[in-house]
Amino acid sequence: MAITIAIASGKGGTGKTTTSANLSVALTKFGKDVIVLDLDIAMANLELVMGLDGKSITLNDVLAGRADIMDAIYDGPNGVKVVPAGISLDAFRKAKPERLADVLTKLHGMCDIMILDCPAGIGKEALTAISAAEHLILLVNPEISSISDALKVVAISKRFETNILGAIINRASLEDTELSSKAIETILEVPILGIIPEDPNIRRSAAFGEPIVLKYPDSPASQAIMQIAAKLTGKEYVPKKTEEKSLVKKFIKGLFGGKK
Repeated sequence: MAITIAIASGKGGTGKTTTSANLSVALTKFGKDVIVLDLDIAMANLELVMGLDGKSITLNDVLAGRADIMDAIYDGPNGVKVVPAGISLDAFRKAKPERLADVLTKLHGMCDIMILDCPAGIGKEALTAISAAEHLILLVNPEISSISDALKVVAISKRFETNILGAIINRASLEDTELSSKAIETILEVPILGIIPEDPNIRRSAAFGEPIVLKYPDSPASQAIMQIAAKLTGKEYVPKKTEEKSLVKKFIKGLFGGKK
């Protein structure tokens, strides 16, 4: 039976869909069979990140009662299975989020892990997704507004008795104006599972419709995501060291002809 992990955030724009997609692919790299579902049925984007845009049958059609979930599952990158939400306004209007529990029940025997890419906030669709999941990971940015909204998600999760595995800090630039991981951990009262740094390769990979862990596996964000996936699966992952040449190093190299 699969375990279900909801990826949720209190506010929009935290990078939740990109993280859900990449974490799903990263988990397959550790030998897990993964299905990732786009539960943001109003503002669906998962299929774009996975390079699967334009699929005719989506989760919205299933929740609207006019398709079977088996027809809305597509092969994604590195063996991950993807259930997109689609962009059809008609299907969205007719979709009934309360049917989600039945959908997840049908998928339970088909994978090891189900990742639920939740809508931001605490609206009806988000509450349905959180209540349907066994576990939850908070995605936050290191800023007070993101943490403040995340506190509401923590409260809702506790009410639904959804186990909070921890928080992922996304788009960290390590500037002095950002909240520290220790401060975020203290405020939310949940462990920090990992820190994903701001990385221009995320935008570049999105332009290609390919997850960054496949397009740029040696990038800082990719290695951070792989570390989180390793932690979730109980595996060991040693990130590759990337050589960062500062201006001083370049200057020394010029003086001594490339000698270290």
